[in-house]
Amino acid sequence: MQQRCASLTALFRASFGLQAPPKRRSVYTRIGTLIVILLICGVPSLAMAQDATAPDSGDTAWMLTSTALVLFMTIPGLALFYGGLVRVQNVLSVLMQCFALTGLITILWIVCGYSLAFNTAGMEAGKVTLNSFVGGLGTMFLRGVGVDSLTGTIPETVFVTFQLTFAIITPALIAGAFAERMKFSAMLIFSVLWSIIVYAPLCHMAWAGDGSLFGDIIGALDFAGGNVVHINAGIAALVAAILVGKRIGYQTTAMPPHSLTLTVVGASMLWVGWFGFNAGSAVAADGAAGMAMLVTQISTATAAVAWMFVEWAKHGKPSALGIVTGAVAGLVAITPASGSVGPIGALVIGLVSGVVCFWGATSLKAKLGYDDSLDAFGVHGIGGIVGALLTGVFVATSLGGNGLEEGMTIGTQVWAQLLSIIITVAWSGILSFIILKIVDATVGLRVEEDDERMGLDLSQHNERGYNLS
Repeated sequence: MQQRCASLTALFRASFGLQAPPKRRSVYTRIGTLIVILLICGVPSLAMAQDATAPDSGDTAWMLTSTALVLFMTIPGLALFYGGLVRVQNVLSVLMQCFALTGLITILWIVCGYSLAFNTAGMEAGKVTLNSFVGGLGTMFLRGVGVDSLTGTIPETVFVTFQLTFAIITPALIAGAFAERMKFSAMLIFSVLWSIIVYAPLCHMAWAGDGSLFGDIIGALDFAGGNVVHINAGIAALVAAILVGKRIGYQTTAMPPHSLTLTVVGASMLWVGWFGFNAGSAVAADGAAGMAMLVTQISTATAAVAWMFVEWAKHGKPSALGIVTGAVAGLVAITPASGSVGPIGALVIGLVSGVVCFWGATSLKAKLGYDDSLDAFGVHGIGGIVGALLTGVFVATSLGGNGLEEGMTIGTQVWAQLLSIIITVAWSGILSFIILKIVDATVGLRVEEDDERMGLDLSQHNERGYNLS
């Protein structure tokens, strides 16, 4: 480059008579030569200046893909997974809940959700302030988010949409706990209040950066939503299941899924979409995203097989419902760890989550007697806790992980993980209880007994998901 510029400088000097040229040059030749020199020397500099502020095309392409994958997890993935698990007279109500939440939470996220979750005004590294718990309102209605706004190496518009898909699926997960008996209006009001009061602050605590409670002050690791999504939703689901009460005939009547085919299809979509959930949380197309994708696959496969063999040993036969539920448990458990652990950690997390979530969705639920219709707590709550705790162990380089932060040991990291779990459980449990009580006092939580027997498809939406004639 220096040699090229030197030769061009010599040409420039010759053009303007600064050295004796072989022939006299016209003024037009001199001007033309100057323009060529400026173009050759200047354009690369201008291009480099633009590149410094432009989004990375590879990272942006991956994040656009990840965003679509995570949205695919709710509609159609979760909708079909849950839809197949309920009885035939309630399938449409579950699909409707997932679809309605996708629209409603999108609007809410634009109005104030994104600002409450990611606005960093008033935050200081290492210092606990009010803004360590919740973001400000400076970006309500996405004020200041434009075409040229960046978050890291991607457009902020893409980051907003990516995080929106997380905000959509989290309340949709809770719906599995009170399926077949909650009023549609009550579900909508609860989801709006819960997303603002519970979800957005926890999202801020974990992912808002310097000054955030979990990520900075406590030092807990939550790469893709162990606390924010799964423990949060699982605890809210348990509270909702208890407050709404058991389905009519829960302890005396068999309530088998109406279509395991739909459930398996939905679970398959969740498995594929989860690569966007976990690998996309790297917010870049890099080695961290690649490792997150690998450990997600390992944990999911291991948990599915672990659940299958435990069920096979206990009941004599493995079931399709069991293996797909085990796969979801593995997906849940690896979520907080996917940016921190390696293949060894993924194998152990998958194995432990498959076994422990099987116990949670069967023995624990039966012993405590609550009616968690679709095992939202048994899989997401318990699986999230397992994954969050084991993240603190398998992040160590000696166990194949990325390594502990300076000054941290396995013991202190596990304590940080445990402390973040305790805060999440208390935050979600207490506030969910209060919100549900408010909704119950205003519109009522549960449908009438006759409406529940008829099915929510007809009583809430005046439609049938299937022709029963």
